[in-house]
Order: sequence, then C-alpha cells, then structure tokens
Amino acid sequence: MATGSRTLWKGAISFGLVHIPVGLHSAASEQGVDFDWLDKRSMDPVGYKRINKRTGREIDRENIVKGVEYEDGKYVLVSPEEVEAVFPKTTQTIEIERFIDASELPFIFLERPYYVAPINKSDKVYALLREALLATGKIALAKVVISTKQHLAALVPSGPALVLNLLRWGDEVKTLESLELPAEGSKGVGAAELKMAKQLIAEMSGAWDPDDFQDEFRHQIMKLVEKKAKAGDSHTVVEPEEETPSSGGEVIDLTALLQRSLRGGKAPAGKAPAKKAAAKKAAAKKAPAKKTASRSSAATHKKAA
Repeated sequence: MATGSRTLWKGAISFGLVHIPVGLHSAASEQGVDFDWLDKRSMDPVGYKRINKRTGREIDRENIVKGVEYEDGKYVLVSPEEVEAVFPKTTQTIEIERFIDASELPFIFLERPYYVAPINKSDKVYALLREALLATGKIALAKVVISTKQHLAALVPSGPALVLNLLRWGDEVKTLESLELPAEGSKGVGAAELKMAKQLIAEMSGAWDPDDFQDEFRHQIMKLVEKKAKAGDSHTVVEPEEETPSSGGEVIDLTALLQRSLRGGKAPAGKAPAKKAAAKKAAAKKAPAKKTASRSSAATHKKAA
C-alpha cells in the first residue's frame, strides 16, 4: 500500500464553531511507468515549448493570452485581472457544509484521497469527530482550497484515520441518459442463469487484500530497468531544482465551542473567545507586518497563476 508522511497542507476542519487543526498527507501515488523525454545527444531533460499550432513557431510568453472556447472555433479572451477577481481565496479550512449517509455517495464521484492527521494537540477533538461519524454512519461533505483550486471533498472515517477524498463536481459526472441499458430488476433474466451466476460469484468471492492486485506492466518494466542498471547501461541526468511550496499557518483550536455550535449560535455580541481576542489584539499591534505579508502572498498567487 502507498503511504505518505510529508505534510502537504496545513489548516483545520471546521464545522459549527469547532476547528480541528490538521495536516494533509498523500494517501495514494501514481505507480505507472514515467517515461521522461531526454535529449539523446546530451542526456538533458526535454521540456515543453510554447508552440503556435498553425505556424509551428515558438511564442514568447508576453504574446500568450487566455481564451475560453464557447462555440466551435470561437473564443472569449479573459484577462489576468478578470481571472484574479474570481480566483478561489485560500482559507486553510476544510469547511464542512453537510453530513450525509455514507451509502449515499456513489463511487464515481471519488477522485483523490488524502490522509488527515491532527496537529497542534488536536487529537481529542479529531477523535471526537471520527467516532461521531462512525457512530452515526455519516460522512461529511466539505469545500477546501488546495494549491489555489477549490475542491468538493468527502471526509470519511477509515480505521483510526480520517480520509479526505476529493470529489468530482456534479456537472463533471456524465448522466446515463445517452446509454442504452437494460431495465433494473430481474425481469428478462432466467432463474437458472441467475442461480448459476450467484454460485459463480460465491466461488470467486474473498476478502479485500490490495496486495493481491499488482500493476504487472510496471513491474516488468522496472525489472528490465534494474537489469540494465546492474549491467552499467545507464545515463546521468541532472534535473532542475524545484521550489517547495510553503505550508499554511497554525489554526486556533476551538473545541470548547462545540456546545455553543449545538445551540446554533455565534459568539455573543461584544464577546469573543479569549484566544481569539488575544489574537486580534496581537494582530492590531502588528498591522504593518501583516499588510506586507498579505502583499507577498498576493504576489505569490499571481506568480503561480
């Protein structure tokens, strides 16, 4: 099984007035064979160029604009400022919006899983949410922004962990209307055939063990690679260094507000939680530094865009 230990994102699960500081860890990895492009004359990595598809000529970055095709061959241009105006704002929060029965979510919506682990001494409230979900048979639907992109996600208890499964949006999953499918139910299916099919299923049934299923193509290619490497048939390629993205800041644990959340409430007018009030006071004293940090963050987002 694939495992991950590096924290990819830091933030908090939020429902009601409760915040659970957490970090995300990759729960899966792509294991296919990655064939990189190399220049056979120098063994340098080969990247992608900005090429005009009609003329075949390379284009400078300043001559590239973003366009959205709305009809066949017809585009509307969208400026960087217009993109920036609707860009999802990073909140560092997994904002729970609804709880649903676990059986309600079709597998077709599942896209990419992440392990969610508690940080900043949030173990108790993390366990509270996990056990509450298990006891009720519910999963949580949430929205989260990761790497400047907003996602719909499902927060699901799995053993001792909470797993955040990124989901496809509703309009990304195609309907069944265009398919010609047999009607549901056993009509049209012979009793004898159904009995034999059930018997065959019973004979082939077993426990789920991911180690029983392997990518044979990848294993054969990697055996070939290992054999050639041992024979000295290899080349040295120097890859350019990549910058490591910075993680989010710490989030205050608001476990004590769970009871107030059940009353449907907000903090009483004129009264902020002690930790929040202290944080606001500190922020007021350091306003200039905060402004500089905001500008730096905005510049980083523009650069990434």
